[in-house]
Amino acid sequence: MADPIIKRVQVRSILSKSNLPVCEYSVNPYVGCTHGCKYCYASFMKRFTGHAEDWGSFLDVKIWPEIKNPEKYAGKELFIGSVTDPYLPQEAVYERTKALLLQLKGSGARLSIATKSDLILRDLELIRSFPEARVSWSINTLEEDFQRDMDGAVSIERRLAAMEAFHRAGVRTTCFISPIFPGITQAEEIISRAKEHCNLIWLENLNLRGSYKPVILNYIKEKYPQLLPLYQEIYSRKNMAYWEALDLQLKKFTAGIGLDYVTNDDSMNRPFQAPPVVVNYFYHEKIKKHRG
Repeated sequence: MADPIIKRVQVRSILSKSNLPVCEYSVNPYVGCTHGCKYCYASFMKRFTGHAEDWGSFLDVKIWPEIKNPEKYAGKELFIGSVTDPYLPQEAVYERTKALLLQLKGSGARLSIATKSDLILRDLELIRSFPEARVSWSINTLEEDFQRDMDGAVSIERRLAAMEAFHRAGVRTTCFISPIFPGITQAEEIISRAKEHCNLIWLENLNLRGSYKPVILNYIKEKYPQLLPLYQEIYSRKNMAYWEALDLQLKKFTAGIGLDYVTNDDSMNRPFQAPPVVVNYFYHEKIKKHRG
């Protein structure tokens, strides 16, 4: 893959009021995302960027005025990484996420950070200084070949190692099994692998729409032709039977290994050392405002 086109852009503010169910403010230190995930829901953002290049091939580095009165965000929910990964490889050079954390340090803001990277280990001590900080890693396979087909982020092993390090340091961690690819994602194996190193396990189904729907269907046709009828049933005929069956299967599996299994539940108040809660997000229309 060619090197991304990178430019610096001035923005008036780095914090945006959010309607997302998990936060009051969304924070994205970059525009674009060089992981280039084939299933990226955030690719719709391209139409707001002025870029003609493909999503994944450009990155705008945000430069913002230093945050004044950061203490006004005390107790507020800030979600870092809603439409980009705040720990892209380029963060090692531009350090915009680190600059944000330093500007907010001591403010009392409550952070949730979503990533597919282990570069976040650089900022572990800084992140743990925030009250009830939480970090989530997207892990939808244990097969490195499939991961490399789907995204340009670091390996699954490196993500799991970073999760373990944060959990060991006392930071709340989430294993985000998303998106679940029917017939491919080994959800039970991922749960078994991650459960000792996280407080929450979120499950989210692959939701095909927009420009990446044909990309994924063509990939399935080429690499997993035996699964194509299943994908057509789910994504052309809108049949939810697969997800309903997987829901029941995972509920039974998690009960068997001593984990609670809930749907879109607020589990923030569970003790840190309690077994992780498995939260099902297969039914997006039921999602309500919460912090998990």
